[in-house]
Amino acid sequence: MSVLDSFIAGLPKAELHVHHVGSASPRIVSELAARHPDSPVPTDPEALADFFTFRDFAHFIEVYLSVVDLIRDAEDVRLLTYEVARDMARQNIRYAELTVTPYSSTRRGIPDAAFVEAIEDARKAAETELGVVLRWCFDIPGEAGLEAAEETARIACELKPEGLVSFGLGGPEIGVPRPQFKPFFDRAIAAGLHSVPHAGETTGPQTIWDALVDLRAERIGHGTSAPQDPDLLAHLAEHRIPLEVCPTSNLATRAVTDLEQHPIKEMVAAGVLVTVNSDDPPMFGTDLNREYGVAARLLELDAAGVADLAKNAVEASFMDAAGKAALRAEIDAYTAAWRG
Repeated sequence: MSVLDSFIAGLPKAELHVHHVGSASPRIVSELAARHPDSPVPTDPEALADFFTFRDFAHFIEVYLSVVDLIRDAEDVRLLTYEVARDMARQNIRYAELTVTPYSSTRRGIPDAAFVEAIEDARKAAETELGVVLRWCFDIPGEAGLEAAEETARIACELKPEGLVSFGLGGPEIGVPRPQFKPFFDRAIAAGLHSVPHAGETTGPQTIWDALVDLRAERIGHGTSAPQDPDLLAHLAEHRIPLEVCPTSNLATRAVTDLEQHPIKEMVAAGVLVTVNSDDPPMFGTDLNREYGVAARLLELDAAGVADLAKNAVEASFMDAAGKAALRAEIDAYTAAWRG
C-alpha cells in the first residue's frame, strides 16, 4: 500500500452512488446462492469471479438481475443491507446514499411494507452499531418500464421511510428515454424527494439534458458523456450540478474503453463538481477506497487534493447542514493530523 493509499484508507468519506444489491459481497452472494439453489449464480468464489466478468453493459444488467433474484424475502433484504453497511464501515465511510430498487423485490413477492421495514431496521442498526449513516434513493429500473415507475413512485410517496431522501432512475439507457418518466419524478419531487437519475453513462449528452430538463435532476448519475458537449459542461459547472463519477464501473461496463482516457479529467477541468463513487463495488472488483486511488492518479492529486474530493461528496450530499459541517470537520482534522 502506498502512502497515499494509506491516507485514503483512513479518510472519512461519504458515498453518493452505490447500489444496494450491487454492493453484495461475494461471501453474501455465495450464501444467498446456496440458500436458493435454483439460481444460476455460482457458490464457488472462483466461479463467482468469472460470473462477474462482463462482456458489455447488457451482460452486466443480465448478471445484476440474477443476483437481484437471490433477494427473495425480508430476511434476505435485512441481511444484505446490514452487511453492506459493515463493508462501508471498514472503509471509513461515514455516510452513504444507497440506491435501492424496491420494485425488484416487490415484484418477486416481498410485500412493500416488509421491504421498507427490513431496510429501515438495518439502517438504524448500522448507525447505532457501525457508525454508518445510511440514506435511501429509491430508483426506477428503467428496463421494466412505466409499471415499475408507477410502483416505485407509489412506494416512495405513500410509505416514505424515514431514511428516504431521493428518487432515481437506473438500468439501461439505450432504448429507455428519460422524458417518459417525468410524471413520476414530478410526483416524487412534490413529495419532497430530490431528483438523482442516471444519465449519459452509455448514451450521449442529450440524455443528460433530458434528465436536467424533464426530470429536474439535482445530481447526475455517471454523466460520462458530458464532456462531449461543452455547453452542457458549462451548465453543470455554473449551476453546481454534481456528477457522480464511477471510474472502474465505467470501464467494466465498457462505457469507457480505457481508464487512462476517462473523462473525469475534462469534468474537473471545466469546473464541474465531481464526486467519486463505487457503483456496484464487489461486482466490479473494487471499493470506494480503490476508486479514490484511481481518481487521485488520474487527476494527479496529493493527500490534500483527495481530501478536497471527499469534501465534494459531502457538499453534493443531501445531509443536513449540521451533518455536512461535522463530516467536513472530521475530514479536515484527519488531514491535519496526517500532515502532522
